[in-house]
Amino acid sequence: MENITLLFHSTVEFAGAAAAHSWQCLELHHQGPSRVAAAFLLALLLQLAPAGLLPSCALFQDLIRYGKTKLSGPRRPAVCRAFDVPKRYFSHFYVISVLWNGFLLWSLSQSLFLGAPFPNWLRALLRTLGATPFRALEMESRASQMLVGELALSAFLVLVFLWVHSLRRLFECFYVSVFSNAVIHVVQYCFGLVYYVLVGLTVLSQMPMDDKNVYVLGKNLLTQARWFHILGMMMFFWSSAHQYKCHVILSNLRRNKKGVIVHCQHRIPFGDWFDYVSSANYLAELMIYISMAVTFGLHNLTWWLVVTYVFFSQALCAFFNHNFYKSTFVSYPKHRKAFLPFLF
Repeated sequence: MENITLLFHSTVEFAGAAAAHSWQCLELHHQGPSRVAAAFLLALLLQLAPAGLLPSCALFQDLIRYGKTKLSGPRRPAVCRAFDVPKRYFSHFYVISVLWNGFLLWSLSQSLFLGAPFPNWLRALLRTLGATPFRALEMESRASQMLVGELALSAFLVLVFLWVHSLRRLFECFYVSVFSNAVIHVVQYCFGLVYYVLVGLTVLSQMPMDDKNVYVLGKNLLTQARWFHILGMMMFFWSSAHQYKCHVILSNLRRNKKGVIVHCQHRIPFGDWFDYVSSANYLAELMIYISMAVTFGLHNLTWWLVVTYVFFSQALCAFFNHNFYKSTFVSYPKHRKAFLPFLF
């Protein structure tokens, strides 16, 4: 009974310390994704408002549209077109992500399994972002070790998912997608580059750390696995497979039966999730990020804010895509929604 009491008190102390730190870092750690998500929500609501309430500023419309949806928007002045960047530069996002998040994953693996410390600059950066601290004394109980071990494994798996996702998208940019002469704004391009740097750091900052190192899994990796790790992994690969299939469907619209590119025009996609929504690939992107939230155990507020940003940004793009298809093709399926099957 005494051992059980000590175990309970140790667990409560560890949870209390982690909660106290979480609230201390809440504003710094969460204000970034929450503000960006709010901005995309506002942009989406403005587009759903009556036409008379829409912002007439050409720059505003130019910053929230990209690709083919710029064609269906208001006429773009020459000053806006001067900042155009080819949409095919999307591949640069994934080059940066594969390299940067690959480095973070390698550093994390070295620390988790070999006990190698992070570089000083990286530790300082993670502390600034609010990395979860722990003390050696708090790790004496088995319950505390399990709690920290679960969090460490969650962050490790999510960083693996993020790197695998970026690697697949890079492959698709080079060997699957057929880009037209569509463009994006240079601000959107710069935002995309910064996003994939920050999202990897956001994952890594969830690791339980002391002043020198992260919690070491060693040979106990499998013993840390919980149901949400397995479910999150299954959801990730399921969503990724659907997104890949959707990108293949879009690519085949511009190829002949031999796989040769014959045009760069827009056509109505059919098959897989396109039978339900206009932007099935965006829906799959959302599901991929939700799978990561599941891998974190469904209770990581920071990652849910990232998911919120992804939801509103993808919903806004899907809304524009849907309007483009409906205005371009008279025979466009009327039952098909923009982003969420049967809802929106």
